[in-house]
Amino acid sequence: MAKRLRRTMSLPEVLLWRAIKGRKLDGLQFRKQHPLGPYVLDFYCDAAKLCVEVDSYVHGTGQRPERDERRDAWLADQGVRTLRISASLVLDEVDDAVAMIRQAIEPS
Repeated sequence: MAKRLRRTMSLPEVLLWRAIKGRKLDGLQFRKQHPLGPYVLDFYCDAAKLCVEVDSYVHGTGQRPERDERRDAWLADQGVRTLRISASLVLDEVDDAVAMIRQAIEPS
């Protein structure tokens, strides 16, 4: 499934991937459509234990919010933080999305 998802990424995912692949973000390596347990993460940085999800409007409808909450809780139990970025933000200003990721990675 992850392999298929890598080939069929959404436009916001493609734009964000172009901005962070190849260690472009502070030398950190991200993987796209990375399988972890029962889930496939949009982007994952093992060094930062950070999952980045690009969410479209559908994540706010129906059962999605509850499913996303369960998924985020499961990932947290594995020591992985989740950062959710709206697809519209990525489309409007990918640099702002990258700045959000950088802020999530930097120690407080």
